[in-house]
Amino acid sequence: MTRASPRYGFALLGGVQMTLIFTLASLAVPLPRIGAEFRLERAELILLSAAYGLTFAGLLLLGGRLADRYGGRRILTTGLLVFGAASTLAPLTPGYESLLAARFGQGVGAALVAPAAMAVLRHLLPEPAAYGRAMATWGGLSVFGATAGNLLSGVIAAATSWRGTFAVPVAVALAALLLAPRLLPATPPGRGRSLDLPGALLATTGITLASYGLVLTDAHPWGSVPVLLPLVAGLALLVAFGALERRTADPLLPPDFLRDGRRVLGLAAIGLTAAGTATVFVLLSLSLQERPGWDELLTSAAFVPFAAVLLGSGRLAGPLIGRYGPGRVTATGLGAAALGLGLLAATGFDASVPYAYGLLPGLLLLPAGGALSFAGAAVLATDGVPAHRAGLAGGVLNTAMELGPTVLFAALLTLGGDAVSVAAAAALFAALATAVLRAK
Repeated sequence: MTRASPRYGFALLGGVQMTLIFTLASLAVPLPRIGAEFRLERAELILLSAAYGLTFAGLLLLGGRLADRYGGRRILTTGLLVFGAASTLAPLTPGYESLLAARFGQGVGAALVAPAAMAVLRHLLPEPAAYGRAMATWGGLSVFGATAGNLLSGVIAAATSWRGTFAVPVAVALAALLLAPRLLPATPPGRGRSLDLPGALLATTGITLASYGLVLTDAHPWGSVPVLLPLVAGLALLVAFGALERRTADPLLPPDFLRDGRRVLGLAAIGLTAAGTATVFVLLSLSLQERPGWDELLTSAAFVPFAAVLLGSGRLAGPLIGRYGPGRVTATGLGAAALGLGLLAATGFDASVPYAYGLLPGLLLLPAGGALSFAGAAVLATDGVPAHRAGLAGGVLNTAMELGPTVLFAALLTLGGDAVSVAAAAALFAALATAVLRAK
């Protein structure tokens, strides 16, 4: 291995990105075990599941600015230290409060690592064509990380305990810390750039509060004080953030960054694809474990074809984007995913329909479309981004990936049953596919 090798450096950064998303999903299947061990109420389980994502999403824009200001590799290393330390403490926690704090800590570290990894990647692959191919793969890695989190967490929890699921982020963080100096370039700091601390405070607090309010809709009505108070306060802070950014000389999120219509559609596709995949995993995991004879291990096994198709489609995405362009590939992926979601809505939640006919067709189409959508959308969202904004691009892309599931899941749950929610998601995928096709 050579210093700053593009091949090995990309493999390292890609493994780290997959692990961040793996960690987001890793408690989904073993959550009932944790609740039984600590005797937790539903609201406590919801907060425990969401804690990582709350700090992850809330701090991503600041993490991107820090990477652009102080250098990607420096912030990457700092984030890995925080992420690794929190992941080490999590399985050693004796109770709910300390486990919750560790999950929050993981999110803080991840919010530094994710945008910093993309900033380093931009310096590792300075040629636009090579960077574009890398981003096509990057999108698929994120979806695969979420799938692996859902699959492996059930297997690990069944073989050991829920505490064993934290071994993966600990091992990856340690390996990345050891290999980063050899495989990754030292990225220069962005001299003269301010941190825009007022903007960072408004964005972080606003995103976190609004996300927390949406998470609580699973346990409280939309019109209740526990939901409305953080939701309204968070939205008000985000409005104030937008107004501040228009008057700031060096804003945290420059308004012109989102004036590119294709970039906005790419970010929307990333958020929707992440949301659709997460919604299906959560609803189907709960539905399957309510059926007689279905446990954590069998539930995880049901998603193995999903993972296999996702991996295969991800390998095809890059060549397809090179031949047909990111817009067409994104739209095609969204359309295929819409069809898969429609099939799952029709038969996936009916226990009387055999797995091979009720679940499997949708579980094959959804990942095929999702991999293409994510890959194409990642290229759309980062196309033309200069090197000094690579951290910003990473922060915005990952924010879309984090907020998508939170916003859509909360909205879909208000519609009623599981099948209705998934059918509504299918309609959104189809509508966005049409919008991407029509965009110039």
